[in-house]
Amino acid sequence: MTKPATKDNAEFKTGWPVVLAAMVGIGLGLSPVPFYTIGMMAPELVKAFGWSFGAVMGGLPIMTMAVIIASPLVGLLADRFGVRRVTLISVALFGLAFMAFSLSTGSLLQFYITWGVMAALGAGTLPITWTRAVNGRFEQHKGLALGLALLGTGLFGYAVKPLAAWLITEHGWRAAYLVIGALPLLIALPIGYFCFHEAGAKTPDPSERRAADAARIGATPGLSFKDTIRTWRFWVLATSFTLISFAIGGPIPNMENILKLADFNPSQIVHLVSLLGLSVIAGRIIGGWLIDRFWAPGVAFFLLSAPAAGCWILAHGPLDMTSAAACIVLIGFAAGVEYDLMAFLVARYFGMKTYATTYGALYGFFALGAGFGPVIFGRAFDKTGSYDSVLMVSMGLLLAGALILLTLGRYGVFKTQPEHERAN
Repeated sequence: MTKPATKDNAEFKTGWPVVLAAMVGIGLGLSPVPFYTIGMMAPELVKAFGWSFGAVMGGLPIMTMAVIIASPLVGLLADRFGVRRVTLISVALFGLAFMAFSLSTGSLLQFYITWGVMAALGAGTLPITWTRAVNGRFEQHKGLALGLALLGTGLFGYAVKPLAAWLITEHGWRAAYLVIGALPLLIALPIGYFCFHEAGAKTPDPSERRAADAARIGATPGLSFKDTIRTWRFWVLATSFTLISFAIGGPIPNMENILKLADFNPSQIVHLVSLLGLSVIAGRIIGGWLIDRFWAPGVAFFLLSAPAAGCWILAHGPLDMTSAAACIVLIGFAAGVEYDLMAFLVARYFGMKTYATTYGALYGFFALGAGFGPVIFGRAFDKTGSYDSVLMVSMGLLLAGALILLTLGRYGVFKTQPEHERAN
């Protein structure tokens, strides 16, 4: 006798294509691709055009500012016109924009404009859009599904550095930009086209699709965006994720130099830094599993405050392979928790009615910290020859950001608006 599928199993049985599409789309999107490749490309650009290393890194805050402007708009468009349409168009445009770096002529202005255009066109590839559909498909295993979907950042972060290094060595940096930019077009776009659909929104006729989207938005439980930003919980999340993203995003691109200052040799540094991608993957899976079973702000407090100890050890030393690895794993694990935690908390505290708009607004705060963190870390090193002081600042910000999440209280309870009320 065949055992009937449980509700939990049924979620993954019908929702796995969406999780797969989100995993690939996020991994080959705006969030990880520029962040994990800039360190490999920077020496080549410095060599080719005579730019300073700091000038190359200046692309990150430009991307951040563009994301802050574009991400709320992308969320609004996704809530209004459907997340699938917005996401697939953005995947194609992002790939083309990233490939445009191969056309760099030595003009910093052109280089920075390319960063801004890439961020604006690629904002629809951020977790804002992909997690909208995942949240709509899953309830019992929402946290785990989000964790799996967001694995893409860790998987790509682990694989892209050796890929970029091989491409640069064999074919040059321009070819590396072209090949890596082609990956969203050749992999993420077709998978997204066939697998990425919102629950109840798959309708072949355009007029029916518009009617279905309007009905879905009206029927979806949750707060309007106007009501959401009036709540104190929204601003708690905005503050917390700004602090945490700065504290975690700052040391990661500077980790090679932090380890170099601690007298590790190049082979040891490569081995240690590779742990970042693996620990991000672990953070996605374990963090998602935990927030499904326990109160998410409490889980976040422990997982996001633990890297504070890693920052303290990195600042004060002395470091050996074991202690350095432990610090990197703590930081990488927290980086793996961030995105799916934000997606989970938005869904639980504000509902799904304007999920993408709300997530987009919060992602702007997140991007503010993550974009400026690496630059401020680099400037602190340029000024003092050490990362000790800024690592201690990160330790304090991690503790503060994790602590204020404990004020969020119980999850929200949202009811679907009756049809006769939606018509009035």
